[in-house]
Amino acid sequence: MEIIDRFLGRKKNAHSLQKQLENVLGIKTRNISLYTTALSHRSVKENADENNERLEYLGDAVLSSIVADYLFKKYPYKGEGFLTEMRSKMVNRQQLNDLAIKIGLKKITLYNKIDGSLKGSQIFGNTLEALIGAFYLDKGYRKTQKWVTKHMIIQHLYVDDLELIDINLKNKLIGWATKNVKLLEFQTIQEKLENNRRVFTIAVVLDGEQLAVGKGYNKKEASQIAAQLAIEKLGL
Repeated sequence: MEIIDRFLGRKKNAHSLQKQLENVLGIKTRNISLYTTALSHRSVKENADENNERLEYLGDAVLSSIVADYLFKKYPYKGEGFLTEMRSKMVNRQQLNDLAIKIGLKKITLYNKIDGSLKGSQIFGNTLEALIGAFYLDKGYRKTQKWVTKHMIIQHLYVDDLELIDINLKNKLIGWATKNVKLLEFQTIQEKLENNRRVFTIAVVLDGEQLAVGKGYNKKEASQIAAQLAIEKLGL
């Protein structure tokens, strides 16, 4: 009887997750275990085959490829520098995390809610990448490309607006600090391996006080995210 109850409980949970995926992301699948892994942060699942870090790695590469293809076709006369800059605007850590929260991933991500440090981190953007990795394994590249284009790029990323944004926010912040005689520093406060990738945490320090923190897979990306958050805080 106990075995039957556990089986029915797992079946009920799988059905519930399926409905959530359908409502939040418009994803229909029978391979629910793949998406359960994609939604599981390592704070609740330590084993590499149970948490979403491997799928995040795969999804990051797939997403980058899809965005590169989209931009290449949208801007047939633009050079490599412009295309690279636009891709950076679309897939940076902060942008993906904000998007993940906006579309409701925070509600269905499985993570240790008691750990306060995770609430302000970028795990939801990482989960979004993991879901893209799961979708790719489940449906293949073409269907993943169609889903990302429809549900992410067209609905939420507003490419034409991003084109007008100056990506070099760090220089903008430095210029403001110089003009207003402020002491501004970008400090690397952490460097660690996550899912076999080096992650940098950089803080914007204004007149000796930490103003904002950004994370990225390189120092440039982390600095830009930190600068963006600092600019928003300062109302520039």
